Amino acid sequence: MIGTTGVGEVTDGTFEGEVVKADLPVLVQFTAAWCPSCRQMAPVLSAVAEQEGARMKVVRIDVDASPGTPARHGVLAIPTLMVFRGGEAVKSLVGARTQRRLLREIEDVL
Repeated sequence: MIGTTGVGEVTDGTFEGEVVKADLPVLVQFTAAWCPSCRQMAPVLSAVAEQEGARMKVVRIDVDASPGTPARHGVLAIPTLMVFRGGEAVKSLVGARTQRRLLREIEDVL
């Protein structure tokens, strides 16, 4: 489901359909409500979703509400950002970053 920020929310139950089976590459933020760095990334992800919406989907998953997916993908710290393409994780980044830096770091997998 896409929120008003252009960033979708996924759960353990919707991850496969929304991310693994997506036609476009998907940028996934593994996040939690209590994580200050994760909250810092919210406007960055909204801007990326707005700017790059034609080339990729942007979603987030709450690691507390949906612990299975982060465990399956080896997420040990948050925020973790992963790009999935063709059902596979093709890039993983840990920690907050600026919009410009994030786009530069994922450009090669889009």
